[in-house]
Amino acid sequence: MLKVWSDLDIEFTALELHELEVTEPREDFELEVARTTQAVRAGTTGDPARVRALYRRFGMDPTKVRPSSEALLRRLKKGDPMPRVNSLVDVANAMSIQLQVPVGLYDLDKTIGEELTIRLGREGESYTGIRKDVVNVAGRLCIADAKGPCGNPTSDSERTMITNDTQRAAWVYFLPVSDDDLDRTAELVTVFGRALVRVR
Repeated sequence: MLKVWSDLDIEFTALELHELEVTEPREDFELEVARTTQAVRAGTTGDPARVRALYRRFGMDPTKVRPSSEALLRRLKKGDPMPRVNSLVDVANAMSIQLQVPVGLYDLDKTIGEELTIRLGREGESYTGIRKDVVNVAGRLCIADAKGPCGNPTSDSERTMITNDTQRAAWVYFLPVSDDDLDRTAELVTVFGRALVRVR
């Protein structure tokens, strides 16, 4: 059974997803893409100030290393389309934009051990990012398994990334979210990921 915990004084929300059926981007998700895009245009997304404050609290400059949620928001504000990756990552991106909370997704058949820990990166720690070079996390907020860091609120790792073969995953909101938002997340994951969802 997955355990997600933090050795820092921060609030977060974690879900464990089972029996996933991840597919190529689904056409029937376009309604949620449109809903997300409209929220950006109308200015009704969450406030990026919450995650900026989290970054600054741990000595990170959110204008230099942007939270993934705000990076996606800025992309849509420029008129670029929401990136489509696969049926699960698309849900994470949509919810992250709407709530302005970074989402981490980790394939639990690729993580080492049954614990994920939110902590500060240690000296020399890094990983290969998704479609990126080496991501250095020394002194930065990150999430780690028994092998070491596998993600952070800006960029997750290639090692534990979600693919169409993923069957079990951890979903981590790096800030607390409301019960309604959690219910909405579970609903979308169930519909578009065909998953069983447990709150950890």
